[in-house]
Amino acid sequence: MKNLLLGVVLVLALAACTDKRESAPEPVTGDIAAGKVIAERDCKACHGANGGGVAPGIPHLAAQRERYLLASLKEYKEGKRAHAALKDMATKMSEADLRNVAAYFASLPPVANTAAQDIKHSSPYELGKKLAAACAGCHGEDGNAKTPGTPSLAGQQPHYLVAAIQEYHRGDRAIGMMKSQLRDSDRLELESLALYFAAQTPVQRAAAARGDPAAGEPLTAMCGGCHGARGVSADSATPSLAGQDAEYLTNATKAYRTTRHNWGMQRYVSGLSDKDIDNISAFYAAQKPRAADQVPTSTQELADKCNRCHDAEDTPTLSAPKMRGQDKDYLIMALRAYRDGKRESTTMHNMSFPYSNAIIESLASWYASQPAK
Repeated sequence: MKNLLLGVVLVLALAACTDKRESAPEPVTGDIAAGKVIAERDCKACHGANGGGVAPGIPHLAAQRERYLLASLKEYKEGKRAHAALKDMATKMSEADLRNVAAYFASLPPVANTAAQDIKHSSPYELGKKLAAACAGCHGEDGNAKTPGTPSLAGQQPHYLVAAIQEYHRGDRAIGMMKSQLRDSDRLELESLALYFAAQTPVQRAAAARGDPAAGEPLTAMCGGCHGARGVSADSATPSLAGQDAEYLTNATKAYRTTRHNWGMQRYVSGLSDKDIDNISAFYAAQKPRAADQVPTSTQELADKCNRCHDAEDTPTLSAPKMRGQDKDYLIMALRAYRDGKRESTTMHNMSFPYSNAIIESLASWYASQPAK
């Protein structure tokens, strides 16, 4: 089954959001009338009289969960979220003020988003599949290449593939054909292409024509620290080597002596002979390839996982924000902030860390297109 690979961290984070919810505290209560006075004085310029963001990138607050709004205001007050104006505003509010403002916005009806339509969106996986047709001649339709010296891409770590494709796109890797093939692609297309290939099931390549796998195994002790036991990487930014084409591995390793730039690889390779490299390549080519854990293939399917916390049947005790009908630009900024550690939430950071910009934009577009509840 061809599933979109995002990483084992995401799977664990999603599992944590399923049915094992801890007992939630009592609902937040505030004075709606008092909150309205504060909101009309301090919040209306950005969030509107109806609780809707007045410009792209400003979130809608109307009908948002009261507990989430209160938690967010406290995070601005404590400096856990970076926004100078909101920090200054929240710092001047008492605990009662924060509760009252949260209660007021939560009491408003959802913002009517005329652009929202409950439609199915294409995913980066689907876009990547279309783009991959141009690569099939060398790398195979499913990313399992058959030509010696050409790498297989199936099941490869997604962040590594994104980085590698971008290096060819910029010309940092000196293969003219690859640069010309990718020159008209934008960043989101490159990421989608990488994610499609990462989702495919890897097939082991032919045995090495030269080199001794047994002699190569002890030489891989240093390699295993990054590339994983027997060449199966657990890091989305580090390539798996298991089952890869031996000729490609040899050429790629030797390239760190000349054209490829990575300080750690350059230092290690400088101490290897050509025979050592052949033996290492033969060892990795003989190992069984394995793709990382599997997660949903479509944006809507991924959103269904998120909905377990974010758009589940509403109760006053849920503290995760509603996302349907929210401003797309705001969702993109928020997801990137969690991914990049600029917002403090271990769960959200772990969940969103494997997300490329293509995944984030697709997920944000899906939620923005859904009618608010």
